[in-house]
Amino acid sequence: MQVELYERIWMWAAGVLIVAFLGAILLTTATQAVEPPSHVETLDPTTLATHPEFGTPAVARRPDGSVVVTVVASMFDFGPDIEVPAHAPVTFRLTSADVVHGFQIVGSNANAMAVPGYVSQFTVTFDAPGEHTIACNEYCGLLHHAMVGKVIVK
Repeated sequence: MQVELYERIWMWAAGVLIVAFLGAILLTTATQAVEPPSHVETLDPTTLATHPEFGTPAVARRPDGSVVVTVVASMFDFGPDIEVPAHAPVTFRLTSADVVHGFQIVGSNANAMAVPGYVSQFTVTFDAPGEHTIACNEYCGLLHHAMVGKVIVK
């Protein structure tokens, strides 16, 4: 079988690209394994109902004026609407009861993953009163598109 010179060049180029892409995937998999972010706080997702903090998720105000919001994401719900004050640091503490969920507060830079067995935490300050949608940005099942919540900033 006779293969033209330019066809051989393109076949070799395609083969080299495939090997390079697979090598990049394997290299990043081996050296940068996916792990939870820096502070690793774990809990047992099967006992969330009896957990002192996540058993009854709530909005708590600290003496310094900051707010801590505890959220348990579960199929397909973030819980009741969350009311927080404007111009105060709000710390969100998230976990999941079942599968990986995303937690994105639309219109802000707040974005985290709620992973079963791990606690994700981030702090954000809302500059103005208003309503923000919470969207799940990790596919979590058939009703993923309906998994939304609301943060009301007063």
